[in-house]
Amino acid sequence: MSLKLLTLLSLILIWIAILTQAAPAADRPNVVVMLVDDMGIMDTSVPFLTDANGQPQRYPLNDFYRTPNMERLAPDGIRFSNFYAMSVCSPTRVSIMTGQNAARHHTTNWINPDQNNGGPRGPADWNWRGLGSANMTLPRLLQAAGYRTIQVGKGHFGPREAEGADPRSLGFDVKIGGDAMGQPGSYLGEENYGAGGKRASRAVPDLEKYHGTKTFLTSALTLEAEAQIDQAVADKKPFFLYFAQYAVHAPFQSDPRFAAHYEQSGKPANAQAFAALVEGMDESLGEILKHLKSLGIADNTVIFFLGDNGTDAPLGNPHDIACAAPLRGKKGSHYEGGVRVPFIAAWAQPNPDAPAQKSFPIARGAIQSQAAAVMDLFPTILELAQVPVPAGVVVDGKPLNKLLTGVKDDSRAETFLMHYPHSPHRSDYFTLYREGDWKVIYHYFPSPASSGSHYQLFNLATDPSESDNLAEREPMQLRSMMQQLAASLKEHDAQYPVDRQTGQPALPVIP
Repeated sequence: MSLKLLTLLSLILIWIAILTQAAPAADRPNVVVMLVDDMGIMDTSVPFLTDANGQPQRYPLNDFYRTPNMERLAPDGIRFSNFYAMSVCSPTRVSIMTGQNAARHHTTNWINPDQNNGGPRGPADWNWRGLGSANMTLPRLLQAAGYRTIQVGKGHFGPREAEGADPRSLGFDVKIGGDAMGQPGSYLGEENYGAGGKRASRAVPDLEKYHGTKTFLTSALTLEAEAQIDQAVADKKPFFLYFAQYAVHAPFQSDPRFAAHYEQSGKPANAQAFAALVEGMDESLGEILKHLKSLGIADNTVIFFLGDNGTDAPLGNPHDIACAAPLRGKKGSHYEGGVRVPFIAAWAQPNPDAPAQKSFPIARGAIQSQAAAVMDLFPTILELAQVPVPAGVVVDGKPLNKLLTGVKDDSRAETFLMHYPHSPHRSDYFTLYREGDWKVIYHYFPSPASSGSHYQLFNLATDPSESDNLAEREPMQLRSMMQQLAASLKEHDAQYPVDRQTGQPALPVIP
């Protein structure tokens, strides 16, 4: 029997199990995941970082950006001050779809649509092909349980000509915009979102009706998402909307609706454009919330709002603190500014009497400081939708249910692993591991970005900007953290970069 046939049979058996165990579709809530491209934790007027007493603390960047709809959503739900993603996009997106850490699913770099971009010393068999029909994904499980599964916006789950280039191969009933590309050809309807222009290879598909108009890409995708919500409601189907805005990824084309808000900021033109993209994304969030309320389904719809990696704000060097101040680093780096992202969970309209909210309560106006990560969305959404995780499916994420009520969950280890065995990027060939307040970064091949050392060790409680490397002064702590890092990589069946001298995997060295 062929491998493909075995995969198909296993999927059929899983679907049967889901259909016999899950609650009736009509009784389940709707789910919206709004994923913003390249939005870090400081790219918002909502303060996510907290002071020593756990209260939100504003910083200058919070006063530069304007996100009034995030400001409205946050008091209706809970925001996380220590929510993690991978530092580049495709690994995060695959982690959301599978519930697995990138070290396990092996899509450890962004996916170049046309060629294997593992790097000169990267693992030869890393998962450049991404996801496909053989993978057990979140939309596939929800689809089997009766959900209308909708993908709007960026895909980037697989290279061109691979199955993952079409999100429908992953279990989405509907796909609008999603393909192999990681960024749009243009945000402008007047430029047909790149179609026919100099960036034609990055043109956004499925939006031909807006070509030649003044409809900004962020707005066009919002209109399409609203139309798909309307159809699901008309068909009396619960829906899972994976709304992955291309904003705020480059090219930094200013959203003309909001450009004037930043003209007197004194920031560079690209930074002003980035801020206008942020505000346009926020306007999209507000429109979706308004639409859910107009349909009378807001109190039965959960919103999970987050970024896919750290900021890419054009405000400074990838390893300084200008982009995510007071945090250090940006997209692609091993510092907190590269991996910490905004995360808000809320019912679109809080109503303590709504049946779904009684069974899945979310605190209002709260800040959760316990660490969590993108892999946790997979089991959380399945529990919310009353869909069991099939036996034999490996899931690294843990349900967020208890954390969403605003209390600490002692059953969760306060750890985060991010593995990047690739080059070239802003940081090359590294693994970072956080446990509690401590964070270690291991550089397989030291470079200027790592100050020429294999090891960087920080205490994030006393040094949130990661400016004081304690590796030499805390040898016992360094050894303990490196032991945990190595053990975690082994547990996740991680792949390693290649040592040029031996041709063998370069394993982390415990001091």
